[in-house]
Amino acid sequence: MNRTWKNAGWYRSRHWWLAFLVLTRFSGFVSAQAPSTVGARSVALVTFTLDFPESTPSHYSIAVEETAHAAYESTVKVEDAGEETYQSTFEVSPATRDRIFEWAKQARFFEKKIDSGNHKIAFTGQKILSYQNGQRSFTAQYNYSSLEPVRQLTALFQNMAATLDFGRKLSYLHRYQKLGLDEQLKEMEAQARNNQLGEIQVLTPVLQEIADDTSVINGVRARARDLIQMSNRTSSDH
Repeated sequence: MNRTWKNAGWYRSRHWWLAFLVLTRFSGFVSAQAPSTVGARSVALVTFTLDFPESTPSHYSIAVEETAHAAYESTVKVEDAGEETYQSTFEVSPATRDRIFEWAKQARFFEKKIDSGNHKIAFTGQKILSYQNGQRSFTAQYNYSSLEPVRQLTALFQNMAATLDFGRKLSYLHRYQKLGLDEQLKEMEAQARNNQLGEIQVLTPVLQEIADDTSVINGVRARARDLIQMSNRTSSDH
């Protein structure tokens, strides 16, 4: 059965999976920190979720703590195999973390309605922004928002998700189909130059593996090294 954002129980389970993954990946003592209720959360968390069946991935969520620890999960349709889930943990740059929480503050932590209500605007996926800490727990759904901080957050999270999806594809191709790496890296490079990606530095490990792999053609290895240098420059700019 296909499950969508309308299934509130499924959304909560996905949402708490992200929160739990952030905690379990980076906390020294999980049992002491994993929350059983919203009120138990002491570290603020912003989560962005998008469900758009016509896109790839058809679903993804990114959760970012105020500590800069983050988690990503996506659902991808696979031919003859239904759906597969991809999961990853990483750290965002301090500058990106600061932007996320500042824009969340400017949007009043999504306490109020953030959808524009303009039904003439094309559907670009059902989006959810949420904020949680020990005192607040707010969630807002929207297709398009006219609020500038929400628009900024949407663009930031979508660019970050594009980067993370490249990580998923590059990891798969490097393991199973190395001849497909060149096309993916070219596309990634083009999007990076057009400012359509975010937090490229989180892919340094997979890019370095490709660059160091002597079984991969030299042109592909060089392109992976170029992307690492590009991500380093971007990180230093932050």
